[in-house]
Amino acid sequence: MPTAQDLPTVTHPGVWDLIELANGEDFHRVEAMVKQVRGCTSPIRLAGSTTTLDANTGAVLHSYSTTEEPTGRILIACNNRRATRCPSCSRLYAGDTYQLIKSGLVGGKNTPATVGDHPRVFVTLTAPSFGPVHGTRLPHGPGCRCGTTHPDDDPRIGTPLNPATYDYTGAVLFNAHAGELWGRFTTYLRRNVARLLRRTQKETAALVRVSFAKVAEYQDRGLIHYHAIIRFDGPEGSTEPPPSWATARLLTKAARLAARHVTLDVSFHKKELTLSWGRQLDIRQITPDDGTDSLTSEAVAGYIAKYATKGAMDTGILDRPLRCRECHGSGNHLANSGSSQPCITCAGTGRDPSLTNAPVSSHIHQMIRTCWDLGTLPELAHLNLHKWAHMLGFRGHFSTKSRRYSTTLGTLREERRTWQRNQHNRPETQEETTLVLSDWIFLGIGYRPGEELLAAQVRHDRSVALALRHELRGQI
Repeated sequence: MPTAQDLPTVTHPGVWDLIELANGEDFHRVEAMVKQVRGCTSPIRLAGSTTTLDANTGAVLHSYSTTEEPTGRILIACNNRRATRCPSCSRLYAGDTYQLIKSGLVGGKNTPATVGDHPRVFVTLTAPSFGPVHGTRLPHGPGCRCGTTHPDDDPRIGTPLNPATYDYTGAVLFNAHAGELWGRFTTYLRRNVARLLRRTQKETAALVRVSFAKVAEYQDRGLIHYHAIIRFDGPEGSTEPPPSWATARLLTKAARLAARHVTLDVSFHKKELTLSWGRQLDIRQITPDDGTDSLTSEAVAGYIAKYATKGAMDTGILDRPLRCRECHGSGNHLANSGSSQPCITCAGTGRDPSLTNAPVSSHIHQMIRTCWDLGTLPELAHLNLHKWAHMLGFRGHFSTKSRRYSTTLGTLREERRTWQRNQHNRPETQEETTLVLSDWIFLGIGYRPGEELLAAQVRHDRSVALALRHELRGQI
């Protein structure tokens, strides 16, 4: 095979480096390492070694060192859930989330199939109005309040009709407290179930359990809303059926009452703000997969997986922190003399200069500015709004579930690691009888130029295979 020096017309650094890698004796190992991380866009580079010993005898059961690798290090996938940051890792996260949600709907993954007979509803909780926005339909006729009909891809959808009167402060604080509002909703939900049954909460908990799984999604107006699966179980969880009187109708009524009565008071800058859920509340019963046009378990699991991996950039906002990395958002750092000096990187603003002119709408820019301004108030310091300004104030997890809903992401990942270990004929070790000694050094993030070309090909091949799989499923 010709070397890069034999091809003087090759000027691209990636092609040059790829030729050098291909001329190595262990090029197949370089390819395998890139494929193992599924072409991850930002892999972590590590160097080091690990040794597994028998705790009783001290015998070496397995050892590995990156000195055995042609590149002298290994690659670890970034595991970012956002499709805008890493399509490969987000696709894997979507698959895990789909299995987690689906197992709580129809069984599987150590969850009994009888869970599909439990009463279940699909709930969507939205944010209240902080001012009229484009895309809002008139109550008595088609079109927007602005007098026009917007196409689905119109960038004005979700932006205020009058930015001067829009309540940006309320919008940001709603996002910042959305997780707490959800927590109060689940508390009120259980209380209302007990009240509708005319029992105490302790008596109700001994008879029926409320389980759930939910994901967060940004609306076009930059506000968080939640999609949730809520289910009745027996007192021990998914392994037990609920009593016959625990119906989807009872669950729907309790959810409506909870959403209506949840409030949260916020005090700041000598002002009082009461937060609550919006008036748009959607609750639908999840039905068995019987081939009808009703909301089925498969459809709901697909919705949840899509929402869980939806990147922030998909809704026109940033997908990385706005704080300056050098000063951590403070705008200054300590000089050698011990005095505080303005940060050179951000010129004392505390914001990452590379994101100052980010390609987002003026509406999103204003929400980010409001986050930053509110982050300077001492009474709101606990919200850490500078850190979460790129998320428009939202600080919660994008997907959560109750303990007994179904399996866990950790269990799914451990099953995948076990399968991979079996594929390579590696012996399974017991934690009680083995001792693992590891020494790893962080080298950086990303590929060398030649590996980047290999990773791009891996991502393309996986994308084509996935599209073909979906096409074949559609033909069946």
